[in-house]
Amino acid sequence: MDVLARVNKSLEKIMPVLTPSSVAIGVLAGTHLQPYAFLSPWVFAFMTFAGSLGAGFKEFAKVLTRPLPLVVNLLILHALMPFIAWGVAHLLYPDDMHVVTGFLLAALIPTGISSFLWSSIYMGNIALTLSIILLDTMISPLVVPFGMYVLLGAKVEMDTWDMMQGLFYMIVLPSLAGMLLHHFSQGRVKKTLAPKLAPFSKLGMGVVVAINSSMVASYFHAFDARLLGMALVVLFLAILGYLLGWWISRLFGWERDVIVTLTFNSGMRNISAGAVMAITYFPATVALPVVLGMLFQQTLASTFGKFLDVVEKTPKKITQEAAQ
Repeated sequence: MDVLARVNKSLEKIMPVLTPSSVAIGVLAGTHLQPYAFLSPWVFAFMTFAGSLGAGFKEFAKVLTRPLPLVVNLLILHALMPFIAWGVAHLLYPDDMHVVTGFLLAALIPTGISSFLWSSIYMGNIALTLSIILLDTMISPLVVPFGMYVLLGAKVEMDTWDMMQGLFYMIVLPSLAGMLLHHFSQGRVKKTLAPKLAPFSKLGMGVVVAINSSMVASYFHAFDARLLGMALVVLFLAILGYLLGWWISRLFGWERDVIVTLTFNSGMRNISAGAVMAITYFPATVALPVVLGMLFQQTLASTFGKFLDVVEKTPKKITQEAAQ
C-alpha cells in the first residue's frame, strides 16, 4: 500500500472527528482564516471533481431501469425534509428570518458526497448511491433556489441567478468533468487517479469547514443557551433525516442494500457546499445552522452505520446464520 493510500485509510478512520475538529479550528482562528474565504468554492470544486471520478454514465442507466428508490430519496431530500425544517424553524424562531433561512438552506442542499463512503462500508447499493449523489448534484442549481423561493418568497433577499451560477461552477461542472474523464478512460481513473486524489479531497473538506467556520466565529465566541438550542434542533433534524430514509425504504419493502443507501443519502448533506453558499449569498447568521450541522454529520453517519448493522443484518451475518 503506497503512502497516499495509507493516508487516505487513516483519514477515513478519523472522519467522525475531522469535521468537528475543523469547526473548532475555524472558530479559534477566526479573523486569521477569513481572508482566505475566496478559496472555499475552488477547494470544494476540486472535492466534487475527485468524488465524481468513481462514477460513469452507466450508473445512471442501471438505476433508471428501477427509478423509484431514486425518486423517493430525492423527495425526502428536497420536499419532505425542507418542509419539516421550515416548519420547525418557523415555530421556534418566528422573529428571526435569517435563522429560518439557514435551517431551510441546510435542508435543501444536495446529499453528501461522503455518503458514498459510508454506503460502501455498510454494503449499500453503490450504483444507486452514485446515481443519487450525481443527479442530486446536477439539479441543485435549480432545486435550492426554487425551494428557497417557494418557502420564503420575498421575505429574504437573494440573487437567485448568481446562486445558480455559483452552484453550476462549484458542483455541476466539476462533476461532469469527473464523469467524462471516467467515461473516456473506460473507468481506469477510478483505480489510478481517484485513489491519489482521495486523501487531498478529505483534507479539502477540513479546509473548507475551517474557513467557513471562521466566518461565523464571533457567534460561537458568545456561546449561550440560544446557540445550544439551535445545535439541538440541528441534531434533531439530522437524526430525523436518517430515520425517514430508513423507515420509508423499509415501508416499500426494498432490499437491504437499498435501505442502507437511502438511510445514508437521506441523512447526510453536502454541508460544505451549504456553508459556502450561506457565506457567499446570505448574511453570516444564515450560516449558523449549516455550520452547526458539521459538528454532527460524520459522527451520526458512524452511529447509523452501527444501527444498520444491528437492525439490517449484513449479508455475511445472514449467510453465517443460514449455514448454522
